[in-house]
Amino acid sequence: QVQLVESGGGLVQPGGSLRLSCAAAASRSIFRTYTMNWYRQAPGKPRELVATITSGGNINYVDSVKGRFNISRDNAKTTVYLQMSSLKPEDTAVYYCNAARLTMNYWGQGTQVTVSS
Repeated sequence: QVQLVESGGGLVQPGGSLRLSCAAAASRSIFRTYTMNWYRQAPGKPRELVATITSGGNINYVDSVKGRFNISRDNAKTTVYLQMSSLKPEDTAVYYCNAARLTMNYWGQGTQVTVSS
């Protein structure tokens, strides 16, 4: 079992930045084998995959955040980050951290990001 705890959400003005963190309660040897994902869910919308970083460091983003968001991981700290810049009101959502490997899938509790003036 991998427990995930997100932090760093909050209220930010359009054009602002936030950095989300997701700390995993797992050994370093286990954490580094997981693909780590950030999802988000806005009210009334389905959950959306925002960014992925694999165990090998391959990275993908949904088109709407390319050039604005940056996902990274620190295997020594068993933590994954999502640096978000040039935030837009449409980025408002609950952001969830996810750890995936083979048939295993773990989720954090989510952190609210609100972009509003």
